[in-house]
Amino acid sequence: MRNKKILVVEDEESIRKFIRINLEREGFIVIEAETGEKALEIAKSEDIDVVVLDIMLPGIDGYQVCKELRNKYSTIGIIMLTAKSQDVDKIMGLEYGTDDYMVKPFNPLELVLRIKSLIRRIDANKPENHEIVTFGPFKIDKYSRQFFKNEKHIELTPTEYSIIKLFIENPGRAFTRDEILNLVWGYDFIGDTKIVDVNIRRLRTKIEDDSKNPHYIETVWGVGYRWRRDGNLSGGDYEK
Repeated sequence: MRNKKILVVEDEESIRKFIRINLEREGFIVIEAETGEKALEIAKSEDIDVVVLDIMLPGIDGYQVCKELRNKYSTIGIIMLTAKSQDVDKIMGLEYGTDDYMVKPFNPLELVLRIKSLIRRIDANKPENHEIVTFGPFKIDKYSRQFFKNEKHIELTPTEYSIIKLFIENPGRAFTRDEILNLVWGYDFIGDTKIVDVNIRRLRTKIEDDSKNPHYIETVWGVGYRWRRDGNLSGGDYEK
């Protein structure tokens, strides 16, 4: 198995070098970019696994870089770095499709753990055997990691894919936010449950006919969320 490639997008050279040293120590291949424009060029030619992306960049900012990466490379993992601690900055990054975020200054060990957790999540969704799961109007092709509604392909981030796969494989089961965090992000994830709510909101805008009145992903008040199982969604079929 090849060593994983991490693209570090940060305009401050000292921070880039600091991140690089710690990631290379863990066996990662690290590629650096000081601007968003350069990062997008690198993504075209390199097989990148995870992008560590600063928000404040010269030229196009991290939000726009994240948006463009998501539009073109849905399987790349993205961890956003921000020097700001306000929730609005974190949530905005999540809305653009980032999988995780960290606030500067940060512990390099924590960054390594989050990258490893994200890579495990991405790799876990790459089964060796071709398997298709259908449920109502939805279909998941586990081999290609593609998700469809009424045969129309819907682009999902690695995290969104993991959540929808968890739900469809467990119809009717209510998951707490902590359970979703543990099963999707991993038991070693360091963060709060708000990241779950943002990803659910993003998923609803992609798969629901009316995201404000969701039919498929239900909120279980005082608990968390579940995939609705009713007369129209009576069960799943598996093909191999």
